[in-house]
Amino acid sequence: MRRIEQALPREECLAILRHSTAGVLAVLGEGAYPYAVPLSFVYQEDKLYFHCARAGHKLDALRSSSRVSFCIIDQDQPVPEEYTTYYRSVIVFGQAEIISDPEEQKTALLLLAEKYCPEDSPAHREEKSTGTDSYTAVIRLTVEHITGKEGTALAAQRKGVKKT
Repeated sequence: MRRIEQALPREECLAILRHSTAGVLAVLGEGAYPYAVPLSFVYQEDKLYFHCARAGHKLDALRSSSRVSFCIIDQDQPVPEEYTTYYRSVIVFGQAEIISDPEEQKTALLLLAEKYCPEDSPAHREEKSTGTDSYTAVIRLTVEHITGKEGTALAAQRKGVKKT
């Protein structure tokens, strides 16, 4: 990262991964064009999990190349009077694969259900996550590297420096 003073600490990056609800998965698409798709996700122990249909461009791309990135925008606040944006984002780099183990797939679906339907009963989440393997694919992104960055004003606030 060129502007190291704006880098987020790893702990902050992980906190953003835990509380954010959507990001953009980038894969190497057909014809070597980048393909980026917004997805819901859950983060657990240096892995991100996504679910999707069992067929489509995203899965075709992953079968060709497992190297991916996933970007989350945690904050995006334009400040016109300062000609800047107060932003905070995280990018995860890693290897993604389609989970073939039914137990791992079910565990990932339950993690997703718990994150997005926390008020639902565990029994109902279990019911909704069972028997979906015929039409639902689950992707596991194993984290290799995480970077996080924030705008200069937010970085100064974090360091307790007053902006002049």
